[in-house]
Amino acid sequence: MGILTSKVAVITGAGQGIGKASTEVFVREGAKVVAVDISGAEKDTAVEFGDAVVPLHADVSEERGIVTMFDAAIGTFGRVDALVNVAAVHGGRRGEFLSLEEYDAITPLNLRGLLLSMKHGIEAMLKTGGGAIVNVSSAGSLNVEDRVAPMYMATKTAMNALTKAVAVEYGPQGIRANVVAPGFTLTETTRRAPADVLGNLGRKAALGRAGDAREQAEVVAFLASDRASFVTGAIVPVDGGWTARLA
Repeated sequence: MGILTSKVAVITGAGQGIGKASTEVFVREGAKVVAVDISGAEKDTAVEFGDAVVPLHADVSEERGIVTMFDAAIGTFGRVDALVNVAAVHGGRRGEFLSLEEYDAITPLNLRGLLLSMKHGIEAMLKTGGGAIVNVSSAGSLNVEDRVAPMYMATKTAMNALTKAVAVEYGPQGIRANVVAPGFTLTETTRRAPADVLGNLGRKAALGRAGDAREQAEVVAFLASDRASFVTGAIVPVDGGWTARLA
């Protein structure tokens, strides 16, 4: 039996990267998954990982899309035990260091969508006695990376704080909430960066390499499982030791 046997999970950003890798690991560990993405690639994820995955095309920066994904989980599987928030606007710099353009581009999904996803996810979980939320943040929420958009780091820092607040508020009702804060991780998107950028970012980790999306997903699955039953309000850097450095 897997560590997530009989669990039902909603995973956003499941069309690629850490979201797709999380879907794969959750299925391997026995979960049923509603795989949510706006790209259309959620269908490919479902085909690849089989009948345990139900694809859902939704915009999780909008409340309507968020309601739909929980309705789909309950309608198909009868409950929601885990919510994994991976969907996000990428963190690359966009131009002027501090700009409203960057704020407007990043916050609707990374912050407003997160808030609404947790709100409706908690409502769904409370109907069956609780559950686990795992939010995917960034090592950039713990320190500063000069290649990353400041508003991206700001939204991910807000994610950390909001997750802790949810953990404290809803812990007595059986809701756990934690954060995985990835360091530089190889995904379909990051692999398109120039070779010198890939090398530079990979070398920042104490392990001297970039992470793999599967390595993030393994920690996500643990935090969503009952093996992490006394872990809540935690921010877990999965960064190969990047944030252990002073510079």
